[in-house]
Amino acid sequence: MPLSRTQVGIVGAGPAGLVLAHLLHLQGIESVVLESRSRQYCEERVRAGVLEQGTVDLLTETGVGERLKREGLVHDGIELRFSGRGHRIDFKDLAGGSGITIYAQHELIKDLIKARLDAAAPVLFEVEDVSVHDFNTAEPIIRFRKHKEANFEELACDFIAGCDGFHGICRPSIPQGVLTTYDRTYPFAWLGILAEAPPSSNELIYAYHQRGFALLSMRSPSISRLYLQCTPDEDLANWPDEKIWQELHLRLHSDHGWKLTEGPILQKGITGMRSVVVEPMQCGRLFLAGDAAHIVPPTGAKGLNLAVADVRVLARALREFYTSGTTALLDDYSKTCLRRVWKVQRFSWWMTSMLHRFADDNPFDQRRQLAELDYVTSSRAAATSLAENYVGLPFDESLFSKP
Repeated sequence: MPLSRTQVGIVGAGPAGLVLAHLLHLQGIESVVLESRSRQYCEERVRAGVLEQGTVDLLTETGVGERLKREGLVHDGIELRFSGRGHRIDFKDLAGGSGITIYAQHELIKDLIKARLDAAAPVLFEVEDVSVHDFNTAEPIIRFRKHKEANFEELACDFIAGCDGFHGICRPSIPQGVLTTYDRTYPFAWLGILAEAPPSSNELIYAYHQRGFALLSMRSPSISRLYLQCTPDEDLANWPDEKIWQELHLRLHSDHGWKLTEGPILQKGITGMRSVVVEPMQCGRLFLAGDAAHIVPPTGAKGLNLAVADVRVLARALREFYTSGTTALLDDYSKTCLRRVWKVQRFSWWMTSMLHRFADDNPFDQRRQLAELDYVTSSRAAATSLAENYVGLPFDESLFSKP
């Protein structure tokens, strides 16, 4: 069984794994990235598209933001729409000049993979039968096969980063009883479409409607991303294109002459709504990051950004270990990350609860939601809270400051 070695073994080539690998490379720390999917799959899978200010700043600072800055759509606010009227939340004014950038996750993945390959750093796609071992010792091992017919290989590491998503192998490899899981499943889902149509708004529109929530987003100046609240067991066969556009027109209606631009629907899908957090986010020398450790409902646009925040903390902790030999920041990794994770969960839950119709709602609940929206859009203090959370909470310290 061939044995190779690296300092950090990274399972997963999503945003968490690739950003971590990039940050470690810049700090002279060796890593190997292992991914069960193909490179093409990783670069084409349509996922998130909203980047917080801190995420954009980090990518730019570390040299992988050139195409992002050139092609990303910078937004200085969002619109909350209810009762036929739109109300703008001005991020630039309320959050100290910060904003968000629309840049599809698969485009970011392309940039990160290119940076990895340009650096001649190892990233292995389509690996099989990955498993993690001995992470409660000083010599963790990742076992895998490069393809189905290949022999097993072992990668010896100082540390393992589990960045392999909610359905990955790293979290389930932690012994039973170590982790506590906090879980909430929402009684609705999102029906999402990609449409070949110019976005009907310069900024995202979050709409509360008697028929359910709707969201107008975008991926580029020519591609719209739109969502409708639906049931978790929704059958896409019951949603022909005409019906989808009809429902979007109803829920996004404005009394002020705004019109929704239609176009050919390129893709449809159902996204479930869950909140999940596991504590702690580490076991021995195995550290969980991104969706492997937590899931947020997409209402607050936090999934990718929270993954980047995790590995920012982990990269700094690993740098401290390799420069000084101390494990203080590594020991505190979970505690540090979870403080942010729970704040993000709170915000995502709040946005979700404010904007969606619940099956057991009564007229009181509906009036309360409208009052909440009225308050958020008429109170500077309330709007500031939304803006600060949406553009991204601040980081305590710079990644590249001395430990």
